[in-house]
Amino acid sequence: MTTEIITNQEVQQKHELIMSLKNVGLSYRRKRGVFGEEFWALKDVSFDLYQGDTLGIIGRNGVGKSTLLRLMAGIMQPSHGQLINTGYQASLLSLQLGFIYYLSGRENAILSGMFMGLRKREILKRMDSIIEFAELGDFIDQPIATYSSGMLARLGFSVAFQVDPDVLLIDEILGVGDAEFYQKSTKVMQEKIHSNKTIVFVSHHAALIQQLCNRVVWIENGVSRMAGDTRTVLAEYHKFLHLESAA
Repeated sequence: MTTEIITNQEVQQKHELIMSLKNVGLSYRRKRGVFGEEFWALKDVSFDLYQGDTLGIIGRNGVGKSTLLRLMAGIMQPSHGQLINTGYQASLLSLQLGFIYYLSGRENAILSGMFMGLRKREILKRMDSIIEFAELGDFIDQPIATYSSGMLARLGFSVAFQVDPDVLLIDEILGVGDAEFYQKSTKVMQEKIHSNKTIVFVSHHAALIQQLCNRVVWIENGVSRMAGDTRTVLAEYHKFLHLESAA
């Protein structure tokens, strides 16, 4: 059961409801022995998302954060509970989506952008900006098999942030590249937030969550443990981690 903590200031700042999750769970069959078994990736998740929110999703590895983003994007459907989208387009921004390693950076930028919902002509129109932001220069026409991991991350980020849906669903996208690119990508993220874009942001970096998010949902073992203002939820989450490590 989710503990919902909302300050008076937050109540005054709330805008139009975009999405509401009520006791959402998702299960699938996973391979285990001869017959397999049912696995619940999410068990009981409840929270609301409002226009203009920057909502952080925190929790340990394997608790269902990425699955939750796929549900919110409409890629998957809940096994039980209700997920109500009031009519907004939500897009999951995934680094290197659709990348094919024998194709060039330019070709992969086009494919990845199309996978995320952009039209080819839109990507071509923005290609110079993609290349400039990714700092790839002439490497854009080389096969990405020749790229370093940092170059791949920069290209993936640059393409992903050309998408402009109503709701951005972001899965650990800012932990990419070197320190200089990290600062640049964080700045772009902040600009999106200041433009009143609605964002849902999964990250293991508490400092980033603290810096970027006005509200947080804490997921533990497929259950939403707490939702509310960033400072309060992070404090409870860190207390929990400390108790778990001491146990």
